[in-house]
Amino acid sequence: MESTEELQFSDDEEEVTAETVLKTLQSAWQNERLSPEILPHQNDMVECMLGQIQHMERNINKLSKTDLRTSIHKMEISRIKFIICNYLKTRLNKIEKYCIPILNQERQRIETDTNYLTPSEYKYAQEYVLNMENHMKNVVLNKMPGNMQVFEMNKMAEHPNLQTHVFLKANETINGVVLEDLTGEDEEIDLEEGSQHILQYKPIADLLKNGKVTLL
Repeated sequence: MESTEELQFSDDEEEVTAETVLKTLQSAWQNERLSPEILPHQNDMVECMLGQIQHMERNINKLSKTDLRTSIHKMEISRIKFIICNYLKTRLNKIEKYCIPILNQERQRIETDTNYLTPSEYKYAQEYVLNMENHMKNVVLNKMPGNMQVFEMNKMAEHPNLQTHVFLKANETINGVVLEDLTGEDEEIDLEEGSQHILQYKPIADLLKNGKVTLL
């Protein structure tokens, strides 16, 4: 990949290199795979890399089939495509598993313009919940007495386990991270830049979303 090439990825037309975009997308993919909850989308990065793939494919067509660069670029394209596909698939799996709480939370975020889902993901989540509700009604509820045909969606909700422990690396020095121990008492720790820790996810969730830590 041409690391010196510049790409636009935001409304203010900020320019970054393709290499920087790929590293950011790789980090987002890694964090998404390892976090228990769905994270804010990185659709700008995905769209930029899809554009970069098209650019690379056009360059490949200009090369001779015997040119070594052809094979190298094709391998790089395959690697990028895998990262993008697995990133999107991981998010869809979380949407399907935790669709009810994700939708409830996303409706609140829409009011403050802090969406975690892309418009297409939000539509998919809505349709998934609707299909699940229709399936339950057709298969189960319609065969039960009238007084038992009430469908309470929230009682079926499965929530991500935010109490699970994760392995992380601090991207910068962070002071005053508050942890809760088994007795319910708070403990405050500092994370040095570059240090690695195994901590409960919930106290570091916002640090992860702000890019201050990375999951490993």
